[in-house]
Amino acid sequence: MTQTKAPLITPMLIAACVVLMLGFAVRASFGVFQIPIAEEFGWARSEFSLAIAIQNLAWGIGQPLFGAVAERFGDRRAIILGAIAYAGGLVLTAFATTPFAMQSLEVLVGFGIAGTGFGVILAVVGRAAAPEHRSMTLGIATAAGSAGQVFGAPVAEILLGYFPWQGVFIIFAGVILMSLFALPFLRATPMASKAELEESLGTVLKRAFRDPSYTLIFLGFFSCGYQLAFITAHFPAMVTEMCGPPAPNGMLAALGITTTSALGAVAIAVIGLANIAGTIYAGWLGNRFTRKYLLAGIYTLRTLASILFIVLPITPASVLIFSLAMGALWLATVPLTSGLVAHLYGLRYMGTLYGFVFLSHQIGGFLGVWLGGKMYDLTGDYTLVWWIGIGVGAFSAIVHLPVREHRPGLAAA
Repeated sequence: MTQTKAPLITPMLIAACVVLMLGFAVRASFGVFQIPIAEEFGWARSEFSLAIAIQNLAWGIGQPLFGAVAERFGDRRAIILGAIAYAGGLVLTAFATTPFAMQSLEVLVGFGIAGTGFGVILAVVGRAAAPEHRSMTLGIATAAGSAGQVFGAPVAEILLGYFPWQGVFIIFAGVILMSLFALPFLRATPMASKAELEESLGTVLKRAFRDPSYTLIFLGFFSCGYQLAFITAHFPAMVTEMCGPPAPNGMLAALGITTTSALGAVAIAVIGLANIAGTIYAGWLGNRFTRKYLLAGIYTLRTLASILFIVLPITPASVLIFSLAMGALWLATVPLTSGLVAHLYGLRYMGTLYGFVFLSHQIGGFLGVWLGGKMYDLTGDYTLVWWIGIGVGAFSAIVHLPVREHRPGLAAA
């Protein structure tokens, strides 16, 4: 009997990509609001930075919780709950007039991102994918988040030319709710083994938490969150203030990019565009090479790119070159890390297990965003906090090397 080969692209995968793309388009735009909000209220840069940092931390805390909700009550219910929290948080934030109010409401936004983001969606994709396609499909779904980043920040910059920032937040809330139209197609047929289905969540968690490799993966994901959240939240403002202006008769000016603020928004889009290819390629590599060495290589290349960017003069050309380089490595860690968790501990509770690892990512994100604003207020620029990011990136490159990727006695996922 001829066995039919499982397709790579399915309606379920497309629906997952739509949810991730729209959610991350909004999430990637928050750095564009740094200067408008600070100027309207006369706040220090650290005030809105702390709001974004709290959002990242709430996202991390909410990730294993939403993973558990999805595994107990169903993926789609978890996503609906997340979308309502996300949209509601954006609408309420639009009416915030004090730092405390905005920072408190970002908890709701962070939980919303957790319910519509990688933890829940990648678990659905991982469970539905055939083993030979799993790493690749995780890469494609992760790349969809980058596709949202391509247009999220530039669209926010354009909308701010027509609406106050409060109006843009409300528009974005509507975008999040629109993503729910993809839910009817987001149905996964579980492909976990019989042994995995018979294990309890407590049993799997105990095995993971006692495994030194899980701890190393947890620690290694910290710097990814630090670097990505810092750049998303502060790079547009950093480019606006530290970069030389685009040449009046140059290529950028011909494309309508005449100010450093516009260049900052475009830089985030370039990162997202480059990461579409980088993440899919990382997913392809994850099926063919040892994931821990791929992760160590990615963190090493990020560290080198960051060193070169900060020691050389910051120009429009260097901003775009750095954005391309960092973009190729941006979310390339996600399909490899999530795939490694599935490989080591199975598919049944992948959402919860990846959620705990992702908490480390978001603790790093909290510190990256908060320190970015705090150190800016203290020193007047972002140089010191940038070097801290270089240090934690080098740490992650090293900490992945001792991970034991082969687990005798466990079925590989």
